[in-house]
Amino acid sequence: MSISKILAIITQYISEAAMEIFAPTHDSYPNIGVQPFYGKPFKGHADTW
Repeated sequence: MSISKILAIITQYISEAAMEIFAPTHDSYPNIGVQPFYGKPFKGHADTW
């Protein structure tokens, strides 16, 4: 392989990775909004061992 072909392959590999990182997300989570908390907060001694 020539050096220019190797550089082209490396450049394509890096640019495809950058496009994937900075592309919009592919998550398909439902738009459910903020869910209220109906439980009781923990009042134990979680800060001590």
